[in-house]
Amino acid sequence: MTTHLTAAHASKFATLALAHLTREYPNKLTHSLAGPQDVQSPRALHPVFYGSYDWHSCVHGYWLVLHLLERFPDLPEARQIIAVVEEHFTEAKMAGELAYLDLPHNRGFERPYGWAWLLALAAQVDALKLPHAARWKAALAPLTELFVERFEEFLPKATYPLRVGTHFNTAFALTLAYDFAKATSRPALVTLIEETATRWHANDAGCQAWEPGGDEFLSPALCVALLMSRVLPAQDFEPWFTRFLPNLAAREPATLFVPATVTDRSDGKIAHLDGLNLSRAWCQRTLARALPAGDARVAVLNDAAQTHLAGALEHVAGDYMGEHWLASFATLALEA
Repeated sequence: MTTHLTAAHASKFATLALAHLTREYPNKLTHSLAGPQDVQSPRALHPVFYGSYDWHSCVHGYWLVLHLLERFPDLPEARQIIAVVEEHFTEAKMAGELAYLDLPHNRGFERPYGWAWLLALAAQVDALKLPHAARWKAALAPLTELFVERFEEFLPKATYPLRVGTHFNTAFALTLAYDFAKATSRPALVTLIEETATRWHANDAGCQAWEPGGDEFLSPALCVALLMSRVLPAQDFEPWFTRFLPNLAAREPATLFVPATVTDRSDGKIAHLDGLNLSRAWCQRTLARALPAGDARVAVLNDAAQTHLAGALEHVAGDYMGEHWLASFATLALEA
């Protein structure tokens, strides 16, 4: 099994994403109503991110196609990717997204998962060398600034992290936001995330890893470790990681080494577990790289990642409940 991102993977994943980015239905809206005027179609509410079944999946679907295009400029799908982004990343359409987000009852919309993926998308656009990219970046800028501000407002008052395996997981969101802040030179946000992660997790130890739950697509345990591998210097991360998962070299907690079983891929919640296997592989491979050469845990983590990848890659396509989002996590895992 190929365990790195290839041009063949990129073409397959781009084709999948292009098929759902502008597919308005079926659609799962996370939508608060302040009055009858708010009863509108997905595309009327979200002029850009109306496809891919839900808002956040559409956001990271755009991240995916642009990331693949940057990695493989000669993709057969390149022209179609540029065309669909050019059509949607306009100031007028982004203004419609901003108007929705500016409504008082939408201040918590997509916190924190969608916030983080929007910043990941902004970082990806910022990194592009295409002639169109400056225009796309300018169109996206108001949303980028809004979500930076919302993180800066939210994190100081967030007394506790959310240690769940779904969209509310704070460690995953801070990992993406931190990568954005570093890549786009935002030192204030970098410092805030470092301070928040330290406040939440510096004293975490003896993690039991009581997972998976029945609808998780993120590992609560490994996401915390991934975040701390970002924000701590290498010499501080290794002892923290040893305290956090003291028996990892012995493959304990055992649950972290057994891929989740997916019994029905047409059930959107159960299908989340394919994403758990992919996101675990991403975390396991990344954590292995963060450890010193020769550390016994490196081989243990890489072997676990291989096992998780083998159980999930073939299921990226097949049913729309997974197909509208899994390729993004497959890309993270393969590139790790």
